[in-house]
Amino acid sequence: MVIHDRLEGWAPWQTVSFGTIDDMGAPDPVLHPGARPGELAYWVNFDHPQHDSSGSGPYRKAQIWARYLQPAPMA
Repeated sequence: MVIHDRLEGWAPWQTVSFGTIDDMGAPDPVLHPGARPGELAYWVNFDHPQHDSSGSGPYRKAQIWARYLQPAPMA
């Protein structure tokens, strides 16, 4: 599940969404000044195409920082 980080004043995606982590490659280190130490980014295949916070998209797949991922609740 792609979430909004409660500690930040904005979110990179317009809504909370669901998807599956793509297992075709290993997660990549996030090389950005705002990254947490050792933070990784995972490729996520969205269940439904998503728009980012700037309105771009829709995207079927995106690289998502670990802080925005959590397991989806069991149905």
